[in-house]
Amino acid sequence: MATFLYRVGRLAFRRRWYVALVWAAVLAAVGLGALRAPEAPDEGFSMPGIESQKAFDLMEERFPGAAADGATARVVFVAPDGEKVTAAGNRRAVEEAVADLADGAQVADAVDPFRARTVSEDGTTAYTTVTYEVAVQDLTDDGRTQLEQALHAARDSGLTVEAGGTAMEENEAAGSAAELIGVAVAAVVLLITFGSLAAAGLPLLTALIGVGVSMAAITALAAALGLSTTTGVLAMMLGLAVGIDYALFVVSRYREERAGGRAPQEAVGLAVGTAGSAVVFAGLTVVIALAGLTVVGIPMLTEMGLAAAGAVVVAVLIALTLVPAFLGFWPNAVLRRRARRGGRTGKAGEAGETGAEAVRDNGGSRWARLVLRRPLPVLLLGVVGLGVLAVPVAGLQLGISGDEAKPVSATERRAYDALADAFGPGFNGPLTVVVDAEGEADPEGAAETVAERIRDTDGVVSVSPATFNEAGDTAVLQVVPATAPTDERTEELVTAIRDERPGVESETGATFEVTGVTALNIDISDKVQAALIPYLVIVVGLAVLLLMVVFRSLLVPLKAALGFLLSVLASLGVVVLVFQQGHGAGLLGVEQTGPIMSLMPIFLVGIVFGLAMDYEVFLVSRMREAYVHGEGPGQAVVSGFRYSARVVAAAALIMTAVFSGFVGESDPIVKTIGFGLAAAVLFDAFVVRMAIVPAVLALLGDRAWWLPKWLDRLLPGVDVEGAALSRRPEADPEAGAAGAAEPELVRT
Repeated sequence: MATFLYRVGRLAFRRRWYVALVWAAVLAAVGLGALRAPEAPDEGFSMPGIESQKAFDLMEERFPGAAADGATARVVFVAPDGEKVTAAGNRRAVEEAVADLADGAQVADAVDPFRARTVSEDGTTAYTTVTYEVAVQDLTDDGRTQLEQALHAARDSGLTVEAGGTAMEENEAAGSAAELIGVAVAAVVLLITFGSLAAAGLPLLTALIGVGVSMAAITALAAALGLSTTTGVLAMMLGLAVGIDYALFVVSRYREERAGGRAPQEAVGLAVGTAGSAVVFAGLTVVIALAGLTVVGIPMLTEMGLAAAGAVVVAVLIALTLVPAFLGFWPNAVLRRRARRGGRTGKAGEAGETGAEAVRDNGGSRWARLVLRRPLPVLLLGVVGLGVLAVPVAGLQLGISGDEAKPVSATERRAYDALADAFGPGFNGPLTVVVDAEGEADPEGAAETVAERIRDTDGVVSVSPATFNEAGDTAVLQVVPATAPTDERTEELVTAIRDERPGVESETGATFEVTGVTALNIDISDKVQAALIPYLVIVVGLAVLLLMVVFRSLLVPLKAALGFLLSVLASLGVVVLVFQQGHGAGLLGVEQTGPIMSLMPIFLVGIVFGLAMDYEVFLVSRMREAYVHGEGPGQAVVSGFRYSARVVAAAALIMTAVFSGFVGESDPIVKTIGFGLAAAVLFDAFVVRMAIVPAVLALLGDRAWWLPKWLDRLLPGVDVEGAALSRRPEADPEAGAAGAAEPELVRT
C-alpha cells in the first residue's frame, strides 16, 4: 500500500497540470450534468415494514386522492378573556377571516368552523383547516404572504389568531449559516495550527472542490436514481469534514518530511505513501459506517448513507491526487514563514526546523509522557467519567417532536398549545384506524364493532363516525387519545388498540390497522431501536477486521471499538440529560423537552464512528510506524503524539465548531443533532483518543501489537506504516526535486 501510494504521490507531483485539469474536467462535467438534470421528484417519507406505513398504503389504494400531499394550515381562533368565539361579533370576525383565507393564492378550501363543528365545548376556541392545491415545496411567496395577511387582519378584530401546519414551514436551507460559520472557524484553526495561509487554505480549497464534485454528482443522478431532496445533506456535512481532515493529514506529513531535509517531490511521495495509507483506511471505515445504514431498512437513510459514502470516496481520491498536485504548484508556500525565509527549504538544517528540531518535544509528546507516567489513573478517570455521563441513556425515550418543541415565540407552538388547552392534549396527535372489511358481508357492522372496542379502551377520548370509500369495503376512524402525542401513555394506548385486533378478526372477519403521524412516529422509534444493535455489530465488526489489517494487532482494534462505544454512549447520555430531562436546556434555548428524535442514535453512531476511526487511524498509525521502525512501545506512543496530536486536535476542534454551529438553529431537531455530534467529537477525540488510548497502550506494552501467527498469515499485508519506504535506497534530495527517476523500492 505505502509503496503504491508513494508512486501515486510522486506521479501527481510531476504531472500536476494533468491532475488539476482532470479534476477540473470532472467538476465541470458533473456541474453541467447537475444543471441539465431534471428536478428530483419528492416521493415523501416511506418506512417499509411497519404497520402505520401499511395502513397508509392501504388508504392510498382504497381512497384514491384522499392521501394527497397538498400543504395545509390549521388556523386557531381564541376569544378574548371572558368571551366566546360564538358571540356575534367574534363569529363574524372568524367567518370573515375564513373567507379571506379561502380567497388566498393556491388555496383549495377553507372550512367554516361553525359549520364543521370545530368549536370547543366551552366556546372559547375554534379552528379551521386550510388546504392548498400544491405541495408545501411548491407553495409560492404570494400564497404565504396572503396567509400572513389574513392572520394579521383577523388579529386586528381582537381575537387571538395562531397557525400551524405544513404551510407555515419556511423553504430555507437549514444549517447553511452554520456551515459558513464552521468553514470560517476551520480556517482560523488551520491558520493557527500551520502558521501559514497557504497551508491553512489548501485543505479548505480541496475539501470544497470535493464537496462540489459530490453534490453536483448527487444532483445530476437524483432524478435517474429516484433520490430524495434530502439525500445530499449528510454528504455535504461529512464530505466537508473528512475532506479537511484528509488533506490536513497529508499536508502535515509533507511539512514534516520537508523539515527533515527531503526535496519537495520526495516529501510528497513519502507523505502520500504514509499519511495517504492512513487516509485510505480511515476512509474505508467511514464508508463501512455509512453503507451500514442500509441495515436499518429506511430508504431515506440508505440513500443518504450511500451518497455520503460516495462523498468520502471523492475526498480520499482528492487527498491522494489533487493535494500532492497542488503541493507541486506551490511546494514552499505551505511551509512556515521561517522555513521559507531566504529560500532555506531543501536540506536538513536549512528548513527552518532542523532534524533535531523536527523531533523536539511539543505539547503532544509532553502530554503523552504525562499519561505514560500515570496510565492507570488516567484510564480509570476517563472510563468512569464517560460511564457516568452515559448513565442517562438507560432512560432514553425516542420519538419525533413536532410543534410542541418549538419556542413559544413561534405561532406554530402557540397554536399547538391553544388546541391542547381547548380540546385536550391528545387532539394534536389523533390516531387513524383503517378498517379493512373487503369481502365481508357487513362492512358497516364490522366498522362499528371496531369503533366500540376502541371507544372502550382506557385512554381514548373520542372515536369519530366511520368514513367509507366508494366501494364500501374500507372505513377510516379518527381516534383522539387523552394524552399528548409524545407521552409514553399514548404509545401504550396504540399497543392496547392493536391488541384488540385478534378478537375483532375472530368476531367480524374484518381487520384493522393503526396509522397517523403519532402512530408512525411510534413505529419508527421501535424499528430504529430494533435495528441499532445489528447495525452496531455489523459496522463495528467490519471495522475491527479492517483495523486488524492496518495495525497487525488484535487488541488495538478492540480497544478502538470499545472506546468508540464509550464516546457514543456518553454523548447520547448528555443529549438525554439536556433535551429529554431538561438539565441546562435553557442555556441552549430549549424551551420544551421531550423524546429524542428517533433517528438520532443512528445518525450519531454512523457519523461519529467514521470520525472516531479517522482519529484512531491518524494517531495510532504513527505509533505503529514508530514501533515498526524500532522504537519501544512507550516511546512509540510519545512519537505518535508528537507528530499527530496537533493534527487530530485541530481536526476535532474544526468538527466541533461545525457541529456546534447547528446548536444555534431554532429547529429543535437540528439543535439536538448539532449538540450530540459536537459532544461526541469532543469526548472521542480528547478523552478516548488523547487519554484512554495512550493509557491502554502504556499498560499493554508490547502486547498491544501482538497478533496470533495463524491470524497474521490469514490477513493481507498492506504496509500502512511505510516499512518498505524506509528500507529503500535513499534518493538524492536535489535529484528528487528535479524529477529524477524514482529509486527502487524494497517490498515487504
